[in-house]
This record gives sequence, structure tokens and C-alpha cells, in this order.
Amino acid sequence: MIGIIDYGVGNLFSLKSSFEAIGEEVFVSGDKDELSKATGLILPGVGAFADAAQKLRDSGLDEFVRAEVSEGKPLMGICLGMQLLFEKSFEYGEHQGLGLLKGQVVPMLHSIPEELKIPHIGWNALHITNTDCPILKDINEGDCVYFVHSYYAQDCEDSLCATTEYGKELTAAVAKDNVYGCQFHPEKSGAVGMKILRAFSELCK
Repeated sequence: MIGIIDYGVGNLFSLKSSFEAIGEEVFVSGDKDELSKATGLILPGVGAFADAAQKLRDSGLDEFVRAEVSEGKPLMGICLGMQLLFEKSFEYGEHQGLGLLKGQVVPMLHSIPEELKIPHIGWNALHITNTDCPILKDINEGDCVYFVHSYYAQDCEDSLCATTEYGKELTAAVAKDNVYGCQFHPEKSGAVGMKILRAFSELCK
């Protein structure tokens, strides 16, 4: 059973519905005892990095997530949840992340051509850089997924699985050991997104 971590930030119930649509048992909770019973965890997130990181710390869920990962439990971060997996973010200052993956989160502003809109919103193609990535095993080069973001992860070569082109190559998906992340929203990405959620679910059996 997959546990979606409720820490006050995230599109929780559309994620829950997506897992249910592929026949997976799933629950939403902010209770560490309940979440510890899950066979895999989802860290969602929308909004500002600093606020989300603070909410994780205030609830003690940051240490809980690190402990569960250290014991081998699969974890997937989605959108801001993926960004939180990294060491730090430079979104309106410098803020510490969970440090589960090497890398940092930086603004698109001044990194992509000025004529491109920020945030990056819409469907973009995936360029798969690691064909052994478990959550992308059923995904083809050029499959499109749905993004909503103004920041992106860099210096994360050791976990990089896929990029997307938006004025430059931006990190789209990562994986390292039992930690996975998608900058895009699988739950909003149609059949392609469902394949990714199903692949993650299989890792949690």
C-alpha cells in the first residue's frame, strides 16, 4: 500500500485518484505511524520551497522520510516534492532540502531565453538519459508529460534519468537507489503518467 504524505502542501487527492485508477491501494496521511505501514511513499508538493521545507521540519516528517529511505522504502517526489529531495534550493534565498539526492534547485529566470514564459506550464517531451531508470521503464523517448514550474534541479548528474527542452535541457526525472522524482505531474499526464505511477507501484510490492 502506498502512502501519500500530507504535510499541508500538495495535490493530494488527484494523486490518490490516479493510483486508485490503476488499481493500487493508497492512502493520504500526515501521521508517521500510519505512513510507516506503507510499502512506498509519495512526497507531493506545490508552492514555495521554503514553506514546504519548513512544514516538513515542523511536523518531523523530514526526519521520518530520511529514516524510511535509509531502511530501503521507495520514495517518489513529485514537482516541488522532487525539488525537496535535493540538498538546497535558491528560491527566494537559500534553503536546505532533504539532502537525499545531490544537487540544487535554481530559478529558470536568466537561465532560459527571455522570450519563454515563466513558469513553464504545459506538455513537453521527455528525453531519457538513463534507460535503466525503473520508473521510466515503460516510457518512450519523446513521450509528453505535463509541467508547472519556475525552478529546476541542476548538478544532479548522478541521479538524472530524463530531461525536457525548454530553452535549455531541464531536469525532468531522477532516480538514485530507492529515491525517485518527477518534476512534472504524472497524475496530470494522461496515459504516460499512469505508466510512471504503475512502475513506481511495482517497486513497492
